[in-house]
Amino acid sequence: MDTSKSNPLYSRTDNSPVNLSNEQWQKILPKNVYDVARQKGTERPYSSPLEENREAGTYYCAVCGNPLFRSDTKFESGCGWPSFYEPVSKGSVIYLPDHSHGMERTEVECGRCKSHLGHVFHDGPPPTGLRYCINGVVLDFAKARDAEKNYNAEHGQ
Repeated sequence: MDTSKSNPLYSRTDNSPVNLSNEQWQKILPKNVYDVARQKGTERPYSSPLEENREAGTYYCAVCGNPLFRSDTKFESGCGWPSFYEPVSKGSVIYLPDHSHGMERTEVECGRCKSHLGHVFHDGPPPTGLRYCINGVVLDFAKARDAEKNYNAEHGQ
């Protein structure tokens, strides 16, 4: 979901924290992104085109542009949402206890804008044994070659 054109805070290169009220986010984000990212909603399983994506590249937060996951850490988990075994960096995501719906889970938020991404479980593949189950609507994907071209254009290379 490319929200970069309507969101003045979206940046794939700026890693400074983004702190807006939910009212401010609601004015910027499309409703489906807002519902998941800011209201901790969940998209229907198997509804995201990114679930089947096999291209090389990077997955970014659709809310703020923070790099979250690389395609080489994506795997088919069968859960219905894009799944990864490791984030781009330790600061890419934040972990919070989630006791909703009578379950004990670990919520995953974006490390830059604190938007809800999904949950992490301890049933993933090696080398981490983790499964980051992420709502596709809160992800943007850039193919590896496109990302390099955009980076070089932004940095005058």
